Amino acid sequence: MALQTGENENAMRKIVDMTRFMAITILVIHFYYYLYQAFVLWDLAPPFTARLLGNIRNTGLFNSFLNSKLIALGLLLISLLGIKGRKDEKANYKTAIAYIITGLFLYFISALILIPKMTVSLQAIIYMKLASIGFLLVLSGGTMLTRIIKDKLSKDIFNTENETFPQEERLLLNEFSINLEATYNLRGKVRKSYVSVVSPQRACLIAGSPGAGKTAFLVRQFIAQALAKNPTPYTMFVYDFKWPDLSIIAYNHWLKNKLRYKAHSDCFFINFDDLTRSHRCNVFHVMGMKDITDAAESAATILVGLNRSWETKRGEFFTESPINFVTAVIWFLRKYEGGRYCTLPHLIELIQVGYEELFSILSLEPEIGVLINPFLSAFKEKTKEQLEGQIASAKIALARLASPQLYYVLSGDDFQLDVNNPKHPKLICMGNNPQKTQTLGAVISLYVNRMLKIVNQKDKEKLMLIFEEFPTLAADVIPTITTGRSNKISTCLVIQDFSQLRKDYGKDKAEVIVNTCGNIIAGQVIGDSAKQISDRIGKIMQDRTSLSINSGDTSISKSKQLELAVPPSTIAGLSSGEFVGMVADTPQQRIEHKAFHCDIKADFKAINKEEKRYKNIPVVRQITNDMVQRNYIQIKAEIAGLVAAEIGKMMGDPKLEHLVIKKKD
Repeated sequence: MALQTGENENAMRKIVDMTRFMAITILVIHFYYYLYQAFVLWDLAPPFTARLLGNIRNTGLFNSFLNSKLIALGLLLISLLGIKGRKDEKANYKTAIAYIITGLFLYFISALILIPKMTVSLQAIIYMKLASIGFLLVLSGGTMLTRIIKDKLSKDIFNTENETFPQEERLLLNEFSINLEATYNLRGKVRKSYVSVVSPQRACLIAGSPGAGKTAFLVRQFIAQALAKNPTPYTMFVYDFKWPDLSIIAYNHWLKNKLRYKAHSDCFFINFDDLTRSHRCNVFHVMGMKDITDAAESAATILVGLNRSWETKRGEFFTESPINFVTAVIWFLRKYEGGRYCTLPHLIELIQVGYEELFSILSLEPEIGVLINPFLSAFKEKTKEQLEGQIASAKIALARLASPQLYYVLSGDDFQLDVNNPKHPKLICMGNNPQKTQTLGAVISLYVNRMLKIVNQKDKEKLMLIFEEFPTLAADVIPTITTGRSNKISTCLVIQDFSQLRKDYGKDKAEVIVNTCGNIIAGQVIGDSAKQISDRIGKIMQDRTSLSINSGDTSISKSKQLELAVPPSTIAGLSSGEFVGMVADTPQQRIEHKAFHCDIKADFKAINKEEKRYKNIPVVRQITNDMVQRNYIQIKAEIAGLVAAEIGKMMGDPKLEHLVIKKKD
């Protein structure tokens, strides 16, 4: 490409000026030739001009009236081709074309002035004025065209179109997949796509502020598709934060597909508000309490669930001491008469017994000796302030669970937590109450942790775990995410914001949960959550245009640059039903375009029609307040009887009598 030098520019300018001068000269001669009589009257026709006009006529240039005008106009247009006017952002094609059309109209219509009968001088003046004005308007319009900036910057002020990228349009199906139909924008065109979660076993994290559409567009489809999966449906556990919203959906889809399981399937519910529609389940059932480590994990879960600040204080003296104490009591109940009284209500009642009787009967179990020795020593050495500091936090926390309703649900044995048992596949729905989140969340967390230990085993049915408002639980879900994939366990965690996880689980643990989830689907979130999701989706190659205007020309610079595919500001402004994220693939089903930014489809008319046909959650049994109260009193009596019986046996046995701690006046 030749360099643009000053010498070239000067030569071009001279050519343009000469061409324009020729156009003006021909137009002037045209006036003089055809309006010669007027010039004679004005004494502007010396004798030699007659000979000059004769020579001009001989050239043939003026054989036709329009011939010379067209030549003048043509030379003017040629001169305009070489013009480089100073660029103006306000110049536009509409104004320039209006000038040119008006000029051409006046330039050619001026000839009509020569037809009417009027004085020669007046005709000549009007004709020359109109033709000259038309000539100048064409010149002005043509010059204005050269001042228009042809390469405008994009009018997409939010860079929306430039941030679009190809997405997966194939429907990828397998035995485990969850497929969400969607539409997305690609360079201004709306295209159909699918968010195919082909490997839900690698865990799915759904994030979004209230109203983002997590339940309506995503969780509902996860439940419906999982319970209708071929060749056999998923077994499923649903944590229903706002009972019974999700439970009704899950129950009705289970009804449609329950006969497709390989074995007889049942649906169980746990909730603490409507006991007539709640089954009973002993969270400390002996099946899930194999050794003392299970008791330790249960103790940690229930206490951390009741005191969420303890999550970040694990390992500290006044956190571990009450956990060890509760562990000892749980394991004592597990070993006592084969676990007959191994329930959470019995634990709560036993832990409230006086120190003398409690330490005396706990001494009967040698396996917990190492756990109770520090407390026993503190008691015998009369350091009651230290003892109260170690134990009181556990007693006070557990006392919040001492209600007849909780005792009723937790002391029964309607079903076991082996959800994915091939011989008895289950759907289990556990409901919370937003007004009692901390108390009920701790109990449900205990159920969840015990269940996760039971289900994460080989040779089980495929299982879908759905946790709505997951941060309200104190569940240790990380081992299930990391190891459950090989055991066909799919986990779906629903949160509002990453800061929820950091608040309730601590920064380190929250980071592990987020980073170990292979699939992430996010609606509108802001702040650090939006930034993390944006970074996870990554960057795409985007067009960049730079426009520089100077007195002579316009400099256009175009380039490509890697920029964030979905910036945090875009994620913060997503509409309801609009989601971004990244899915994981499998070796058998590779996904080239894992990232997505799309609108998930939801047919709300069909959903509303379907909901009208939904059956209510069935009544499990008729419950009266008297029945609940009798159960509450019975548990208290059983613990009182246990303590009295064991103390009596110890007092009557010389070998054990020394273990009885007697009250001192």
